Amino acid sequence: MYMRQKSLFFVLVCAVLLLFPAVFSQAQESPQAQFIRRFQNGSQLYTLTRWQEAAMEFRRAQEIAVTLNEWSCALYWVILSELASSDYGSALMDMEELQKHAPYSVQSRDMVYHRARVYYNQGYFEDALFLFNRFNSSIGDNDRESSDRRAAGFFWMGECLYSMGQYEEAEKFYAWVVARYPHSPKIQAASYRIDLIMQKKIEAELLALLQWSHEESLRTSEDYQRKIRTYEYTLNLYQKRISEFTQPENLLNQDENFEMPPEDMLMENDAGGGR
Repeated sequence: MYMRQKSLFFVLVCAVLLLFPAVFSQAQESPQAQFIRRFQNGSQLYTLTRWQEAAMEFRRAQEIAVTLNEWSCALYWVILSELASSDYGSALMDMEELQKHAPYSVQSRDMVYHRARVYYNQGYFEDALFLFNRFNSSIGDNDRESSDRRAAGFFWMGECLYSMGQYEEAEKFYAWVVARYPHSPKIQAASYRIDLIMQKKIEAELLALLQWSHEESLRTSEDYQRKIRTYEYTLNLYQKRISEFTQPENLLNQDENFEMPPEDMLMENDAGGGR
């Protein structure tokens, strides 16, 4: 019994000695170093698509951030992680927090775009369209990054219209992305949408032609049936009239075919009458 207690005590001492350097080093680690470590951990997890874990690490980095820039940057990546994991409710609340405490930061400007994406994913296409247009109005084509952002905004404006069934209007935005931003990451997606819209137009034309052909066939069939009924009615009428005309002819024929006595019998009758 004594040996067992001594062994357990030795294990606890070793555990404390092993944990002490880590705790001591963390205590000695500056807030800036802790922020960088947490932020790097979050970045690695985000790259591995482990978005919920990434959001937790970015949140820890946000909590220990020293400057407003660090705080807004960490919260920005918290929001991106939440968006990636489809946690739209949390993302919208964090967007409000970012807008409240850092309204003029670069991250706040980009939140217009991300909020529009949330509205689009939730099915609020008109609200999303308004925000995408607002986002594009806030940036220019000064450099490649800005051009790519504007191209993405125009593409998602097309997506909003496409989702609302306004294919011709959507095609204009896709075509604008293809023509104006040929090096944009959205070029392939925009071209694909244009092909889909062209296919929908062809399908609509074929469907209209098929519908017209079907209606014309029904119309022709109805005309044919109407002609058959008219023909049958006329035929029955003629047959009735022919039947009416043939009855007097039968009587007439009966009179003409009446059996007459022989002439010698008539002569005898006349002579007998003379007597």
